Amino acid sequence: MGEETEITLGVLNAVHDNSRVTQRSVSKDLGIALGLTNSYLKRCIKKGLIKVQQAPANRYAYYLTPRGFAEKSRLTAEYVTQGFRFFRITKIQCAEIFENCKARGWSRVALHGLTDIAEIAVLSAANADIQVVGVIDSSSALKTYAGAPVVAHFEQLEQVDAVVITDLGQPQIGYDKMVERLSVSRVFAPAILNVSPSASGVRKTS
Repeated sequence: MGEETEITLGVLNAVHDNSRVTQRSVSKDLGIALGLTNSYLKRCIKKGLIKVQQAPANRYAYYLTPRGFAEKSRLTAEYVTQGFRFFRITKIQCAEIFENCKARGWSRVALHGLTDIAEIAVLSAANADIQVVGVIDSSSALKTYAGAPVVAHFEQLEQVDAVVITDLGQPQIGYDKMVERLSVSRVFAPAILNVSPSASGVRKTS
């Protein structure tokens, strides 16, 4: 789901949950600028998705129109569908990586990045009889995840056979760092992360 569609859904949800919602509270909840919130509200009003009425104390009340309800339902279904698609594709790609590791006799794997992909990777590793020996993520406050230590640096882990990139923010940078510490043959990234082979020669699953 694109950013524009996701913000629109967020605005429609906010209005549906509370007709007395303010632009400032929507801005805070969605993590976007106040001016951008105002722009999206105006756009939804212009499209006939939201109607606005003046309330006491110079405030405004926002309501979803029937068209707005229908659009909210459509976007929600799209969001859920894409979420399942992401999970299914990532799970398949992680399983392929772990089967590759298992075929090489590698059973101790570290993950780089504590994200939704790491959660999927942990499930796939268990199915492949692969041990996740740690998660490398310098920004996480967690000490452990799924029974494995969460560390800031690769050097804090012992006996790592391979690393799987699970970082959603900067997967290419994470891959490059891990290749420096291991080798190209021992660092993997699910194809969904779009790590560029031309940049680093990463082994990708299809």
